[in-house]
Amino acid sequence: MSKLNKPEEDLQDPGEAQGLVEVQLLGAEVQEAASPSASSSTVSSSAPREALPQEALKEMITKLMNFLLLKYRAKELTSQAEMLKKVLKDNQEHFPLVFRQASECLQLVFGVEVTGVYPRKDTYGMIPALGLTCDEMLSDGQGLPKAGLLVLVLSVIMRNGDPTPEEVVWGALSRMGVYVGRENSIFGEPRELLTQVWVGGGYLEYRQVPDSDPARYEFLWGPRAYAETSKEQVMAFVLRVRQRTWRTFPLLSAEAEREEDKEA
Repeated sequence: MSKLNKPEEDLQDPGEAQGLVEVQLLGAEVQEAASPSASSSTVSSSAPREALPQEALKEMITKLMNFLLLKYRAKELTSQAEMLKKVLKDNQEHFPLVFRQASECLQLVFGVEVTGVYPRKDTYGMIPALGLTCDEMLSDGQGLPKAGLLVLVLSVIMRNGDPTPEEVVWGALSRMGVYVGRENSIFGEPRELLTQVWVGGGYLEYRQVPDSDPARYEFLWGPRAYAETSKEQVMAFVLRVRQRTWRTFPLLSAEAEREEDKEA
């Protein structure tokens, strides 16, 4: 396995970022998520679970997400035993809930999927959403994963037509707290990311609308996006994430529905 390029303490704690992770966790209704009907995690725990205060839940999810992101960057597997020993310690009874919500938030925000490693029991690996390799473009493996944002941008282009006016894309990003010209603690400056990094990598195309005066610009899917995934796969992923968001982050989902109604 490859080694981390930076020590663990140097990785930004995603729960402390003034970006999407904090928004997701603040929108969680802990009692609903902790109910037997809401929790369908495959991890095992024989100890009875008690209701967990929201702040304590947020702290535990944040720590576990940070740990899993380090494993993802190092391309290492982890296990339930290791997560309990290094992260959750004496909170074994809450592991199923914390693990599920951390996994879903990683998928929703960063585009990192936590998967079981067959046939090893309680062993997990982290893979990028839809097999996208955009995070390999990060210099020396540094920085937080951005595949989740790329999937969102690709889905916005799908929904609004390929090509899509750039103002539509920027509008969608602003509704999730990512603003053009403003450095984001997770994604950096979005214009640079979209129009330089992802255009240069072939995931997006960014071009002037023909005969537009003053000049207007639009986004299209790039050839690398078509090579690594498909519009059907992106649509299925977005629908799957949305369903999980409705269950785990109902307040945030209600806000997203209101925004969609405004656009309709």
